[in-house]
Amino acid sequence: MLFSTARYITTTSHADVTAASHFDVEASGDPRLCLVGSLVDDVETLEAAKKFGVPVVASETGLEYTSDTGFCTYFVLADFESPEFVELNHAGVRLLGKPALLEYSQCGILTYNRRPVFCQVMKNAVLVFTGFRKKSEVSRLLKLVHYMGGSVKNEIKDTVTHLLAYSSTGEKYQYAVTFNIPVMSEEWVHAAWAHRDEVNARADTEAMAKYKLKVFENLRVVLVGFPAEEQGQMEDLVRQNGGVITTLDDQQATHVVLEDQSITEKPPDCPPKAYIVKAEWFWTSIQMEACPNEKLHLFEEMNMSNVMSPRQMFSSPSTPGGSSRSRRRKRLRETVQHLAQDDSSSTLTSAPPASKRRSSVGDLAYLSADSSLLDDTGSTPIRLASSDKTPLSPPAVDLRQLSARQRVFYELVKTECNYVSILDAIEKVIKAPLENTTQPGGPMLDAQELRYIFGNLPPIHEVHTRMRNDLLHLAHNWNDSASIGEIILKYSSDLEKAYPPFINFFENMKEMLQRISTDRPRFHAFLKIAQNKPECGRQSLQELLIRPVQRLPSMSLLINDILKHTDKTSPDNSALEQALDKIKSVMTFINDDKRKTEAKLKLFEIHNDIEMCPPNLVASHRMYMSRVDVTELSDSCSGRGDTLTLFLFNDVLEICKKKSKYNSIKSPSRANLHAIKNIKSYKHLEMMNLAHIKRIVDIRETEDCHNVFALIVRSNQELKERLFTFTLLPDDTTKQVFLRTLCRTVANIVCRNDVENILVSMDPHHLDIETSDVSLTNALSKALRFATRTGRKVSRAFSFNKSPSKLKRAVSTVMSPFGTLPHQSSMRGATSVNSLADLSLSGTPPSGGFAQPMSTPTTRRRTLKNAH
Repeated sequence: MLFSTARYITTTSHADVTAASHFDVEASGDPRLCLVGSLVDDVETLEAAKKFGVPVVASETGLEYTSDTGFCTYFVLADFESPEFVELNHAGVRLLGKPALLEYSQCGILTYNRRPVFCQVMKNAVLVFTGFRKKSEVSRLLKLVHYMGGSVKNEIKDTVTHLLAYSSTGEKYQYAVTFNIPVMSEEWVHAAWAHRDEVNARADTEAMAKYKLKVFENLRVVLVGFPAEEQGQMEDLVRQNGGVITTLDDQQATHVVLEDQSITEKPPDCPPKAYIVKAEWFWTSIQMEACPNEKLHLFEEMNMSNVMSPRQMFSSPSTPGGSSRSRRRKRLRETVQHLAQDDSSSTLTSAPPASKRRSSVGDLAYLSADSSLLDDTGSTPIRLASSDKTPLSPPAVDLRQLSARQRVFYELVKTECNYVSILDAIEKVIKAPLENTTQPGGPMLDAQELRYIFGNLPPIHEVHTRMRNDLLHLAHNWNDSASIGEIILKYSSDLEKAYPPFINFFENMKEMLQRISTDRPRFHAFLKIAQNKPECGRQSLQELLIRPVQRLPSMSLLINDILKHTDKTSPDNSALEQALDKIKSVMTFINDDKRKTEAKLKLFEIHNDIEMCPPNLVASHRMYMSRVDVTELSDSCSGRGDTLTLFLFNDVLEICKKKSKYNSIKSPSRANLHAIKNIKSYKHLEMMNLAHIKRIVDIRETEDCHNVFALIVRSNQELKERLFTFTLLPDDTTKQVFLRTLCRTVANIVCRNDVENILVSMDPHHLDIETSDVSLTNALSKALRFATRTGRKVSRAFSFNKSPSKLKRAVSTVMSPFGTLPHQSSMRGATSVNSLADLSLSGTPPSGGFAQPMSTPTTRRRTLKNAH
């Protein structure tokens, strides 16, 4: 039914005039509503229109009212995609959708902004577009926003409520991230338009938050230099957050993320328009749920132009006839001394004279990007304890002028300072930011989780901070009558109260950390960012939290060493004994509930397989870490060329020599078979305290030198360093993995958080390692492995002289148990046997023939006589 212009549904009264005044004030003529198409018979729309008190007409198309200038007509349609809408919109009239009319009728006010308005889903929304390149796509989105009552601006300002972005990059995107303006994807507009027929629907509700722009939306990311496991995890995160994993060959790549801890130079084939950023940018993006400004995380190549090369650093001026052997030994001794110096104090030993220190501390600074290889306190201001103005760092001393007791005490002070600095890092770098409820993206952990992870740590932190201050005060005011034991006893009861709650829930806490880190990418990213901060020394939170577990055993060892060097008549002797007993009682109380059966079984297994193994290898606090087979290149342990096995524990390194299967070439009798089976595989050589390892040297790979590393060792009672050099035999464990494990374990035992400074890289000639020695050793190990793999036994015994010259092989004569073998062919026959033991047990010669020993004439005649 079509209403005529002369027929009005409502009459005009004083109230109607008042209601009509709420229409567009700029409209020419009296207001009028025209219901178009299917709305002609729509009762709901008609009732809403009557509330405005203005004339209401109806039409199938509405075109007959477009030229009527006597009224300002508002055309109401049910669909903005119908032919009627296209015609009316082309005519430039005022257009409303049914949802907009229904919503206006609720307040009795009808406003119009010169654009068709279908609904109020985006009411009061002010948008800015960025990143869209297709004009048709922008035009479509722009119309939808206007149809839903929103507005679009060209420039982003404080009045903007939302940013509609194509990708997670650009200046407008960074502005929105900085000022917490929601960044939405184009799906948000389409999802809002899907709710256009719902009255009072809004696009800024919590339900619509899922349409926020993903972290890496439409970014093409290249990951370079990451370990395989971490690479896979990062690739999954990129894909989950709207990004695309690509390669350096992709010229459209937007970001190249480099593992800046291992890569020092940009890849030469980086895409020209891509941002070259550090891994920190990636993890910060996951934590913030938005990409940070790339300019703050750009990868910068290390400038090596002003840094000495290793060859320049250790080379001496050339002289006619070349450098002498004594000069090489002198340089080697100076190098080892400097490498053995502790990072926490560069003045532990007096510096060599200026004329003699060719490889000085300053020259070695090239090995660390922050010049902290041998001195990490020179540029750090000295902090003072608030109580007595005692510096919060150990005093600079000369170890050669200290007594053995004072040297061990100084080691205790240093480790205590390092331990407290680690607890400080956990508190300030990790715990405090997690407790901040105003962090971007909201809290990552709730109060219960924070309490479960960190709740038992403050008592430990407090008691060790006070103990450190007292130890430092004693170190700076040392006298021979000072009582170290009294300080330990003073805090022993506090230690006994502080540690059990933490240790008892440590395993559960680790499981919770692992689960939360896996389930919550933001928390995992936060831990990754914290791990790369200098305060944490590139150690994970799990690695930092294990330090309290290891601290009491470390203190026990140091107190025991102090007690050994304390005179029994000294008053401090009794106090130290009581302190040691107290520490041990706390450790016993804690470890009884936390002892791991598997670790102890492995420890006992190793102990039982080592001949002459020290009984104290089995200890309640000791845990097995790793094992590698090596060949010794020095003479410090067993002998050059010997095959050794290194068992790494959490506080010691057990060095053993591999034993042969039989300790004699004599054929064993059947009665001794049981004894042969119980022959131990290793022979104990040395149990090295990891705290005595001052430096781990990774020997750079050369054409002839592979898998070589060195340890520089000096105990508290030694004034001279010892150099252990090994080459790692091929196995499942690589040199990098073993050295990384060894470095972290050494750092744990001495409570240091600068793990990277324990390991240095050097060329073979810097430590006087002959590459030909390594080549010969590698060739021998390959021959032995080939013989083992093929089932053949090498019948020659290889030995190596003990001189520092090149390794030489000596072939010894194989002695036959059957007598003298003067004939060469008989010797060849003997060497074809797998082993003499196999011959004795079988009772028959092996296939292929075994040459009988040559008999004497008397024996031959006796044999012939018996034959007749």
